[in-house]
This record gives sequence, structure tokens and C-alpha cells, in this order.
Amino acid sequence: MPLLSFFLYVFVTSFTPGPNNIMAMLFANQYGFKKTLRFCLGVGAGFFVIMLLCSYFNLLLKNFIPKIEFIMIILAAIYMLYLAIKIMLSKNNDKDHEGDKNNSFFSGMLLQFVNPKGILYGITAISTFILPYHTSNFSLLVYSLFLAFVGFLSTMCWSVFGSLFQMYLTKYRSQFNIIMALLLVYSAVSILVE
Repeated sequence: MPLLSFFLYVFVTSFTPGPNNIMAMLFANQYGFKKTLRFCLGVGAGFFVIMLLCSYFNLLLKNFIPKIEFIMIILAAIYMLYLAIKIMLSKNNDKDHEGDKNNSFFSGMLLQFVNPKGILYGITAISTFILPYHTSNFSLLVYSLFLAFVGFLSTMCWSVFGSLFQMYLTKYRSQFNIIMALLLVYSAVSILVE
């Protein structure tokens, strides 16, 4: 297995902006790092499930992707646009209970199932770098754990950034929310264009 190429692909893809990272940064900015940890853990758990599914059903997915890819992309784009609208319309209210409800383990886990970046990342990493060299149950489990851990680390890094700059970003919350919403819109548009 070409390890350098694999690691470069995994780290660059994981740490670039996407729904997980943007939402983690937004939640950490709004609620603090500790309260965002449950969302990040949910992202990691959901990502692990997605990586396992990609590992075991990669050949099946390759056969059906042309049929379901368009539907997945449309649903994901709609969801990201919905999140962008919610972010843009959010107020400078510390008692945003609905947003706090979205900052949960379950929310972070479910986000993975409509996150085309994560799904396509898993399909690509596993089909290109893992399955040609490793097919045992143990190796698929280990690689799925590794990919999920890297995804969790990237989400945590973005949360730390949101938390560290919380005081500064609180002063400019509406501008920050607009920028984060536009990044989500960009993510949605980019998956529609690709």
C-alpha cells in the first residue's frame, strides 16, 4: 500500500472544511468546547459506522452508486442549505435551546449519513488504498477505526478553533454566522457541481 499517498489523502480530506468541521466550529463558538464534545463524539461514531459500511459494501456500492449518487447529492445539498439558513437566521441569544439540541451526539452521528464528503471519502480511501491490499475482517476494522479517529480529530481541531476564538467571534457573531453559512452553501454547491 502506498502509505504516504494514503496518509496525505486521509489528512487533507479530513481537515478541509466540510459539514462536520463547520458545524463543530460553530457549536464550539456558540456553546463552548465541553458542550461540543458530544457532537464531535457523535461525528466519530457515525463516521466509524460509515467507514465500516464502506469497507464491507464497497463492491456493492460501486455497482449501485450511479443509481443512488444523484439522490444522495440532492438530499445532502438540501440539508446543508437548511443548516446554512438556520445559521444565518440564528440570533445572538445564549439561550438557543433548539441549536443546543442540534449540538448532540445523535445529531453528529446522523450528519454522517447525509454527508457526501464523508461517504465519498470512505468509498475512495477504502477502494483505492485498502481493499487492493487488505481484505481480512481485522484489517477492515482497524482501518475503519483509523479513518474514524482521523475524522474525529479534525472535528475536534475545528471545535478548538471555535472555542479559542469564542470571545472574539461572539462580538462579531452575525458576521461569523454569515461566513459559516456561506461556507455551508459553498459545500452544498460544490457537491452539486462535481
